[in-house]
Amino acid sequence: MIIGAHVSTAGGVFKAPANGAELGIEAIAIFAKNQRQWKAKPYSDEDLEKWYSEIELHGITYTCSHMSYLVNPCAVEDEKRQKSIDGITDEIERAEKLGLKNAVIHPGSHLNEGEEWGIKVIAESLDEVHKRLPGYKAKITLEITAGQGTNIGYKFEHLAEIIDRTTENERLAVCFDTCHAFGAGYALDSEEKYNDTWAEWDKLVGLDRIELFHINDSKKEFGSRRDRHEHIGEGLMGLEPFRFLMNDARFKDIPAILETPEGGDGYAKDIKVLKSLVR
Repeated sequence: MIIGAHVSTAGGVFKAPANGAELGIEAIAIFAKNQRQWKAKPYSDEDLEKWYSEIELHGITYTCSHMSYLVNPCAVEDEKRQKSIDGITDEIERAEKLGLKNAVIHPGSHLNEGEEWGIKVIAESLDEVHKRLPGYKAKITLEITAGQGTNIGYKFEHLAEIIDRTTENERLAVCFDTCHAFGAGYALDSEEKYNDTWAEWDKLVGLDRIELFHINDSKKEFGSRRDRHEHIGEGLMGLEPFRFLMNDARFKDIPAILETPEGGDGYAKDIKVLKSLVR
């Protein structure tokens, strides 16, 4: 796996590559705009020029973004759903301008309308974004969730059905978050469980859909449906899932983005642990 981390863009998006380089990594994830706000000013030509210059200067080989936490492509109210579709459109436009491969999104919350309804509406919303942005290369990348509240995406079947229902689904990818999968009840902590989980994933979603990992330990129990990240080896997952992942030849070229607490020094500690697991 290619170890990376979610890094800060404080002071301008073009600051992120240097922040990644300080950690000795080649893969970075960013928020392409403030994740707690709907509106953000467009990138200037100067911003973009600096971004590409810094990417080259610091040898960053993979870049992605995480979309705003505000967007919900299966919001119940039409006005809120349209606002989310507009927000996703803006996120993909930003990703395209920055040359990002993936823009990660939590699939959505059905707000008691039911999972089947939510999955159908999510696919319709993604279709609308794709229609607005023909030919764009940046991929909407669905993230597996822990399943808190009415969140969709905590079952492999959810992701498979969203992909199946989306018309231009070659423009979709998936992000596998280890903490979320643990919270959702997917085990990776023994060789047998690890192999069984990936066999189920491959049957339903397909290994080829995974274009990045979020690699995090969990503060919450297995199957808790809770999403609380912890440093690698300091949570309830143990080191075995990460040992298996770091040595799985199928994933050797896939970026693994850390989102563990503290950033900076915390990331440096986690990077060291992950590297120590490689045989």
